[in-house]
Amino acid sequence: MTLPNAPGVEVPSRDEFDALPAELLSKGGSRNPDVVRVDFRGRTLVVKDFAPRNPCVRESLGRWITAREARAWRRLDGHPDVPRFYGDIDALAFAVEYRPGRRLSRSLSVDEDFLPKLERAVEEMHARGIVHLDLKHRDTVLADAAGKPVLIDFGSAVIFRPGSLGARLLLPLLARIDRGAVRKWQRKLVATG
Repeated sequence: MTLPNAPGVEVPSRDEFDALPAELLSKGGSRNPDVVRVDFRGRTLVVKDFAPRNPCVRESLGRWITAREARAWRRLDGHPDVPRFYGDIDALAFAVEYRPGRRLSRSLSVDEDFLPKLERAVEEMHARGIVHLDLKHRDTVLADAAGKPVLIDFGSAVIFRPGSLGARLLLPLLARIDRGAVRKWQRKLVATG
């Protein structure tokens, strides 16, 4: 079932996307999508795309992962620390808002309020029924120019329907992984201010 794209936002068709000049942000491995940045009708988009993978991966794992991750992005619509989900290009690719930021690292200095903001961003994500499970990697949390966290890459996320049995029983257990990642960043980042 294809869900509607974000209202008021156009995403390219597959033919339009394939014709656009793209900047490769991350080359996917044999079982991962490529991540590219493109400009389309006045907006800068980040596109996750399984189309370059071999047909076996593309038509099975690629379709499944794309649909699942797009569902997580849709659930997070309106979360202030998550780029906006724009929509599906096709069953193998979707587009989100491009939000520039610096990847987290030990040498990155952040404002003293960055870490509490990161904690709140993760708690808001959990309240929407999403557990990220990969926040410990420096490619999944950015610090934007205003010093706010930006959560990206929900390829490993687990999605729970709010109020469901899974949300009540499993989400709190899995959320510990995300909170552990936040504690890791609390130990590693250098706070200024």
